[in-house]
This record gives sequence, C-alpha cells and structure tokens, in this order.
Amino acid sequence: MASIKYSSKDIFDKDFKTTVRGYNKEEVDEFLDDIIKDYETYAALVKELQQENQRLKNSAAKPAAPTSYSQGSLPKEQATSVSNYDILRRLNRLEKEVFGKQIAEKGL
Repeated sequence: MASIKYSSKDIFDKDFKTTVRGYNKEEVDEFLDDIIKDYETYAALVKELQQENQRLKNSAAKPAAPTSYSQGSLPKEQATSVSNYDILRRLNRLEKEVFGKQIAEKGL
C-alpha cells in the first residue's frame, strides 16, 4: 500500500518561491486550503473505516450464541441457518394448530 507523503500540516506550511511572473499567491493559498480540508476529510474517513473494519473482524471472530429450539422444531444441524422460508413454514403450522378448527368450520 502506498504511504501518505504529506500531512495536512505539511500542505499548510508549504511556501512556494516567488518569481516575477509567478502564480497569484492568494489563489494558490485558497486552493491549498481546499486541499487541506479534503485531506483531513479523507484522513477522518480512512480512520472511521479502519475502526469499522476492526469492529466487523472482531464480531465475525466471536462464535454465535447457540439458539435453543423447543421440541418439534428444526433439527440441530439446521438450527444455525434458519431462513425466512423455514420461519414462514413453522408459522403456517402454528396457525393451523391454533386456528385449524375455526378454518375447518368456516370451510376456508
């Protein structure tokens, strides 16, 4: 990875030699001020992303807490990867158990 050559302080402290037909010093200073702001923004963003990256690495390294299931639920090998489909299927079975008699009486 490439290293950073200048800090925002280095950019701020930089003095250019003047010549008779040189650049407008005020215009150069304004441009460098904008560069410093951008540089500080990028540095803050990099630091924030590094912290988030470390946090995600730490959370991925921790083992997931085991989920307890009641009897009649999914087998243990499937317990760790419960999908939305599995949840909907179980919900459907529970609704049939709870509301089955009402559904049968109404003929739905």
